[in-house]
Amino acid sequence: MIIGSHVSMSGKDMLLGSVKEALSYGANTFMFYTGAPQNTRRKAVEELKVEEAKALMQENGIELKNVVVHAPYIINLANTLKPETFELAVTFLKEEMERCQKIGTSILVLHPGSHVKAGDDAGLQQIVNGLNEALKDTGYQGKIALETMAGKGSELGRTFEQIRFIMDHCQYPEKLGVCLDTCHIHDAGYDLSDFDAVLDDFDRIIGLKHLLVVHLNDSKNVKGARKDRHANIGTGEIGFDILNGVAHNERIKDVPKILETPYINGKAPYKEEIDMLKNQTFKNIE
Repeated sequence: MIIGSHVSMSGKDMLLGSVKEALSYGANTFMFYTGAPQNTRRKAVEELKVEEAKALMQENGIELKNVVVHAPYIINLANTLKPETFELAVTFLKEEMERCQKIGTSILVLHPGSHVKAGDDAGLQQIVNGLNEALKDTGYQGKIALETMAGKGSELGRTFEQIRFIMDHCQYPEKLGVCLDTCHIHDAGYDLSDFDAVLDDFDRIIGLKHLLVVHLNDSKNVKGARKDRHANIGTGEIGFDILNGVAHNERIKDVPKILETPYINGKAPYKEEIDMLKNQTFKNIE
């Protein structure tokens, strides 16, 4: 099982600190932001202690190909109403790809975007336009993993068909893949109680070969609520048995699983949650 969590990248150790944090959880992969997800301020890659981080990863069996970068939330390629917002999204996505290229990671998770009352069709086409612009003339060797979304507000990517539309109409489909978020698809209305049926649906519409990463999260909401509120593993509406089954499903055993569950009393729960999934036994850690 390739499993880890979101980790921070701050302080003097930067990416080296991210690796240390992941190891403290018993993880063999991790996900990080190259800077704060709410803004565009970024340190130069040369300041991130990348080579020291890679050396520690190699010592501990963490493969760089399984390490995930998450693009910041401020990127909204679906915005058709504010040209400056769309242009910022394209520019910053290009910069994020360049940073990933320098670091050496190959999976960049991206929220497709919100159409902001322009409608699904206009928003989806604008996402395609943005990806075409961002990927044009790029030397990026990795892939952008479009994340499945819960569908709150005007979010796009709430169905496999919407993700497929983006992939089909982008001029660079070989640069695209998918991040499947369990909380999001549950909130969007998919029934995870038969996860193999969900995978069958995904394979028919998108293709399992395009699944690059799974965000493994429980949900505080009932199925179909379209709200997107993560819960700790086994404490939400999806439940431990289903999420444990996702984590151990043989059809996606080579796909990295990343926890993005809430902190408990100000403390990261990831070591305990990873232990639960490794041992396949639920333990209440609240």
